[in-house]
Amino acid sequence: MRRLAALLLALAASTEIRAVRAETAQGAAEAAPQVRQLEGLRRAIEERRQRVEAFEREQRGLLDALEAIDRAVAELEADAAQRQREADAAGARLAALEGELPDREARLARTRRAMAARVVALYKTGELGPAQVLFAAASLRDLIERLDALGRLLAHDRALVVRFRAEEDAVADARRQSREAQAHQAEAAALLVERRSDLSRERAGKQQLLASVRSDRARERAALDELEAAAQALEQTLAKLGESGGAAPVAAADAVPFSRLRGHLPAPVDAPVASGFGRQVDAQFHTQVEHKGIDFAAPLGADVRAVAAGRVRFAGWFRGYGKIVILDHGDRFYTVCGHLGDVLVKLDDEVAAGQVIGSVGETGSLSGPGLYFELRQGGDAVDPVAWLGAGAGPGPAGASPAGARDRRGPAG
Repeated sequence: MRRLAALLLALAASTEIRAVRAETAQGAAEAAPQVRQLEGLRRAIEERRQRVEAFEREQRGLLDALEAIDRAVAELEADAAQRQREADAAGARLAALEGELPDREARLARTRRAMAARVVALYKTGELGPAQVLFAAASLRDLIERLDALGRLLAHDRALVVRFRAEEDAVADARRQSREAQAHQAEAAALLVERRSDLSRERAGKQQLLASVRSDRARERAALDELEAAAQALEQTLAKLGESGGAAPVAAADAVPFSRLRGHLPAPVDAPVASGFGRQVDAQFHTQVEHKGIDFAAPLGADVRAVAAGRVRFAGWFRGYGKIVILDHGDRFYTVCGHLGDVLVKLDDEVAAGQVIGSVGETGSLSGPGLYFELRQGGDAVDPVAWLGAGAGPGPAGASPAGARDRRGPAG
């Protein structure tokens, strides 16, 4: 009995040691990516701070300052979404573990009772019990049968010990995982609150920056100059894409050439057109700005779809337009979707007509959420409205669709 008790103590001690080592190793493994993610956030916020300070000091570089803010916001949004997923996953795991634990503990209790019964039986037989059983054999055959029975009894006792160890380990592991799940859930929830607070500050900072621009005539005019330069940079990029050629989109056997889709293209987003193509007049200074595309008054997060099959020729950040996707539809036709929130495609992806390529955001925008859409034929910008199907044109005259604002060029 004393030996069995000592064995049980040893089992408990080894279980605790293994649990502590496992927790330490797992904690170190989980900390590494979180540290890298936090460093990325700090870099984004520091870059934002430096660019905004440079803008305030030098009264130039508005688009750079806006992009730095948008990048910081994007990093914070991604981190907040990750924290939300972690909190949800930890909560689900905790609920599952709490459901499993009573059953595990019940199995352990049954095994413990079985071991206790064996201890009592061994105590009653005394230390010479097995010898007495053997010496009481009436014949050789009886002795062999008694030896076999004792062997099975010892095997049963060993199995009990092994089962007890496994079930004790399982209960200890479930309790450890439950504690970890609770800690992870609490940590993720706290970080989620922190990230949402950071997001609010960054977005408020962007609004303050834009307000300072609108209140200063010199800054407003400088911003218009920057927007014009950004539009020229995009035009040069599209021209280079046309010159470089690249892999042509793979067309289905029954695909209609893009040139024959005029007047039949679906809108890239379910929203009215808020700002049209061509010459636009600045509402405050009456400055004419050449608008190479159109703006849709689309809500934040709305799906943005490819208007036709094509290949992704650019996907990422572009100064003055935020996150953009450029699709090559063949025959030197290109479409540009700007101010995106999420980009769901990557360079050289083949996309089908109607495929979701991203979501509406406000990256690079001076006036809030919306979608900038541009159509190019060769090096020339063409009015997308003339290519869109019925019902995809501008809203009624004088209407103010939700999200529509005074838009001035690419960053509108």
